[in-house]
Amino acid sequence: MAETGGASAYGVALAGGGFDFYKFVRQPQTIVRLLSWIFALVVFACITTEGYVNSFTSADVKCVFNQSNSACQYAVGIGVIAFLACIAFLLLDVYVPFMSNAQERKYTVMADLGFSGVWTFLWFVCFCVLASQWARTHDVRAIPEDAARATIAFSFFSIATWGILTYFALGRFRRGVDEISIPTYTEAPSDLHTPYPPTYAPTSYNPTTYTPTTYTYPSNIPEAQKQPPFTSNLPPQGDTSYLPPKY
Repeated sequence: MAETGGASAYGVALAGGGFDFYKFVRQPQTIVRLLSWIFALVVFACITTEGYVNSFTSADVKCVFNQSNSACQYAVGIGVIAFLACIAFLLLDVYVPFMSNAQERKYTVMADLGFSGVWTFLWFVCFCVLASQWARTHDVRAIPEDAARATIAFSFFSIATWGILTYFALGRFRRGVDEISIPTYTEAPSDLHTPYPPTYAPTSYNPTTYTPTTYTYPSNIPEAQKQPPFTSNLPPQGDTSYLPPKY
């Protein structure tokens, strides 16, 4: 489905979005492709049902276009192939938005462009052949003239519709993937030495000076309960009266 805005590849929005049936049916490409399908149906249906008649003098059936069977066979072949191709490309139009690979979309658009261009030319040849053979047809007494004229008219209409489809496919091919906005990271890298934000700035460590606590006894304790200051019980070194015990 063709997109007029936003990122797209070959005229179709990027993969990931849902399928909108009403939007798909209303878009010009779908409408023209449906018309091409109807015109092709009319051409080969008119020839297969009323395109062959037998003359009064022969039992063999002949093409109504100047008894040229090759003209009728050519128109039927072009019409049947165009009829089937319209169905195939309609299904591809539905499936293309779900293609995530741009290369696959490119090949699909190229196939649409090539086929539509070729069939525009073949419909032109078909119109010229049918119109020329009809102009040479003189005995029209047993010929359904309305069916013959309808075949020529819808062959001409098919030239226009397939030409429009060629134009749409060419526009999609030219757009390509240029509309896709790919982000480019051109910003300078952030400074790795940038100070921390205020909320995460570490607090400065200030060690505190340790002051030992001095414990003092209360003064209201009786003298008897107070322990005497520590005194050494060792005899002085100069005292010679000390005698070791004898065992």
